[in-house]
Amino acid sequence: MAAILTVIGYSLNDTIVVFDRVRENTHKGFTGKSFEDLINTSINQVLSRTIITVLTVLFVVSIYFVLGGESTRDLSLAMLVGTIIGTYSTYFVSSPILMFWNKKWPIKSH
Repeated sequence: MAAILTVIGYSLNDTIVVFDRVRENTHKGFTGKSFEDLINTSINQVLSRTIITVLTVLFVVSIYFVLGGESTRDLSLAMLVGTIIGTYSTYFVSSPILMFWNKKWPIKSH
């Protein structure tokens, strides 16, 4: 249960970072670009942060999985799988949902 809650929190945090960057770029007035291009630009701006964070988490959790005791193995495995799925969902699930949302209820830039 702890691993599931941790991964959900991690995934939500990552999604919020991407969506916040989309919001910032919307307020900066990226005119002449489609909303898809705005999302793509925002993802590219936070991608290096995400890669570093994911690799750090995967490194530490992998060490726990390999060198840890029996009691940490299940937690580590859940964290490994969850981190990968959480990162995937941020970029390949939530961003398309945001694009769909924007088609139904357009976001107005200031």
